[in-house]
Amino acid sequence: MIPTLRRLTVGLLLIVLVAAFHDGDTISEVDRPQPPGAIDVVALGDSVTSGSNCNCAGFPQMYGDLLHARTGATVHVDNLGVGGLDSDGLLQNLNQTNSPAQVATARAAVVLLTIGANDYGDHQKDVTSGQCDADCVGDDFEQLTVNLDRILNRIHSLRDGLPTTILVTGYWNVFQDGDVAQQQYPASGRVASDQLTLRTNAAVAAAAAADDATYVDIYTPFKHSANITSLLAADGDHPNAAGHALIARLLLATTPNGPGITSRQGR
Repeated sequence: MIPTLRRLTVGLLLIVLVAAFHDGDTISEVDRPQPPGAIDVVALGDSVTSGSNCNCAGFPQMYGDLLHARTGATVHVDNLGVGGLDSDGLLQNLNQTNSPAQVATARAAVVLLTIGANDYGDHQKDVTSGQCDADCVGDDFEQLTVNLDRILNRIHSLRDGLPTTILVTGYWNVFQDGDVAQQQYPASGRVASDQLTLRTNAAVAAAAAADDATYVDIYTPFKHSANITSLLAADGDHPNAAGHALIARLLLATTPNGPGITSRQGR
């Protein structure tokens, strides 16, 4: 009887030790496998993506909620938007080994991308005062077009040939709009800002088309709203909750029924 009890005691002790070891051996969120049918979404971009001055969930999470409601799948959203980020900075983030942008993009079947407005930051006053023609932002614009192609190529490289839905948005304005722009900019400045926005959106759309990504038009729905100010935060520069909700709906409308399935299989 005593030897038997000893063997039982030793066995129980081993079980406790093994359980304790596994409890302490945690799996990081990055490495944790998603449940079958789950959809990973990463949102890359600037302060529009991050939800600056909105006090709301922001369009990436709103989009994730809409995608969950449409598909019934578990949707995990990594919102990696950074206020003030330009295309150079995003490219650097994607090229940095094991950066959050690199890791999240590698596992994301759906990539949301909004970038470019901050590339003109040094010339905002020149443009919005009406004193700047296309040439004064020519170098910035050319670099943006190069970076857009590099960013999209990098996304596909990180995805390593896996089917990926890439949704690239334009802007309603690269600077302030609505009542704020009316108060702060002369008419010539508002026209110049609008023209630069259209030029930027055309470059974004061309880059998306060349890379089999999907361009999502934000400009037309915002401009055709009854009052664009109703879609903007108090700073006139970022969307409010209604604006983010509109962007989320536009993204969902361009998402294929099978997220992650595109004609593109990587390079």
